[in-house]
Amino acid sequence: MEETIRTLGILQARHFSARLDAVRLRTGKVTERIKIDHPAAAAILAFPDRDHILMVRQWRYAIGGETLEIPAGKVDPGETEEVCAHRELMEETGQRASRLLEIFSYYPAIGYANEIIRIFMAAGLERISDQEDKDEISGVEMVKLDQVHDMIMSGRIRDGKTVIGVSLFRAKMERGEIPDNFFV
Repeated sequence: MEETIRTLGILQARHFSARLDAVRLRTGKVTERIKIDHPAAAAILAFPDRDHILMVRQWRYAIGGETLEIPAGKVDPGETEEVCAHRELMEETGQRASRLLEIFSYYPAIGYANEIIRIFMAAGLERISDQEDKDEISGVEMVKLDQVHDMIMSGRIRDGKTVIGVSLFRAKMERGEIPDNFFV
C-alpha cells in the first residue's frame, strides 16, 4: 500500500484531471505518483459483414500522426458504455448497429490512469447519416479483418484498443465464443 503525503499539483481539464502526489511506499521511501482521472470509454469492432470491419482515420495529437483505428470515444456523464458505443459508432461512421456485444474491457494505462475501455462488437449495421465527425475523423474505411490483422502484425497499426479488440475477437472466433447468428 502507498500512502499519499501531499498533493504537489493538479491539472483540471474539460474531460479529465491529473494529480501529482508525493507518496510513501511500503518500504518507507518517498517518491512521486501521477494519477489521471479519466472517464470510461467504449470502442467498437463494427462488422458490415463477417469479413470486414469499419475503421476510422484520425489525427492523434499526442503522437503527431494519423492513425487507422476502430471507432471509440469517452463515456459522457450519465451514459452507459453501451449507449456510448452506439453514439460513437453513429458519430464517427454514420452507422447504427442493431446488435452489440461486449467482448472485453481493460485499463489502457493502469500505471497512471483509471480509464477503462470496454470493447464491443457491432453487427446489423445501417447507414443513417452521411455526416461523420469531421473535427476528429478524416475518413471511414471498410477493411478486411485479415488485412487489419496483418497491419497489426507488421506494426502499421499500433493503437492499443484496435490491437486488443481484433486479437481477442479472432481468439474468441477460434474458440467458438462468438454466437453463430451475430452476423446474420
